Amino acid sequence: MPTIGTVRARPSTSSSIVNGIDSDAVHELIDSVDDNPAKGMTHWRVASAWQGGTHSRAQVDGFAIGGVDVSRRFAIDIDEPFELGGGNAFANPQEYLLAALNACMIVGYTALCALQGIALEKLEITTEGDIDLRVFFGLDPTVAAGYRELRSSVVIKGDGTEEQFRKVHDMVMATSPNFYNITRAVRVAPELTIE
Repeated sequence: MPTIGTVRARPSTSSSIVNGIDSDAVHELIDSVDDNPAKGMTHWRVASAWQGGTHSRAQVDGFAIGGVDVSRRFAIDIDEPFELGGGNAFANPQEYLLAALNACMIVGYTALCALQGIALEKLEITTEGDIDLRVFFGLDPTVAAGYRELRSSVVIKGDGTEEQFRKVHDMVMATSPNFYNITRAVRVAPELTIE
């Protein structure tokens, strides 16, 4: 299985910025994590609150890397289409889920290409799938509650060879956190507090 260590040989380029990514800084981070794996541990947290109707707001206040807290503030608003009882003001949870998968893979393709000195001209990912609402509406408990399959299409263009792009593709499939999270069962243990 390919690993991030596979890309540690640095290409000879006049600039360390490739595809908008400082490849020297990424190599330094890779070396740092290789020397001390604790520096590669990250912690993520999102707090969501109901805003009325089907509207919720997710708040990001920061994350931690290598035991160091990093402050960053973002709000993400989520709603449902009119057809599903929502206000249609924002993308819905399924659209954010697919967007998060696509975005994570885009980071992987972009960074892995940058680390190998491959300049990208185009990178597009489309992911789609079907959800049967009968179980959500309590009509048929035998129906899967979510996606049974997702279909992704990746279109990539740049100065890499076909072999290089296939290698990058295999590495993204092996190393993308959200690809991993969606393609494998992740244990989730919700704790209920009633006030």
